[in-house]
Amino acid sequence: MSVRRTLTLLGALALVTACATPPRTTPAERLEFYRANAGEPVRSFHSPARLWGWRALGDSALTAWTSMNQGFLLELANQCPEMAVASSIGLTTRNDRVAAGLDSVVVQRRGGAGSLGMCRIDTIRPINTRVVKESKRDLHDADLVNRDPAVPDEPK
Repeated sequence: MSVRRTLTLLGALALVTACATPPRTTPAERLEFYRANAGEPVRSFHSPARLWGWRALGDSALTAWTSMNQGFLLELANQCPEMAVASSIGLTTRNDRVAAGLDSVVVQRRGGAGSLGMCRIDTIRPINTRVVKESKRDLHDADLVNRDPAVPDEPK
């Protein structure tokens, strides 16, 4: 086989592979997706001792998952650029509840060596998890949450 033919076949293979890979969504696109699939704002939600998972949606919003089947879209009062480099987050609470306007996201640095900052929560909206899971399955987007594998799944 000639070099020219080999290069042509490799180019075609690369093109087919690129077309078969679903496009990655930007943080802004993910934020709009969650906004479209979130309910009306709520004042607060019950927070377990440890979140099931979370995902930054740019520097002014995130999803916080209290279980595999319950998540909330948290929009922040200000930009929180520290989320881009965070390895984990925590939420401040009052009586085991996270409240809009009162509580904050605590951004943790990699390696657990202290926090990078606190970002006040402006609004809380419950996520329609059924629709989100169906959409994710359709898009083959497997990175729904950054989840600690040491925490077992909750019973269904």
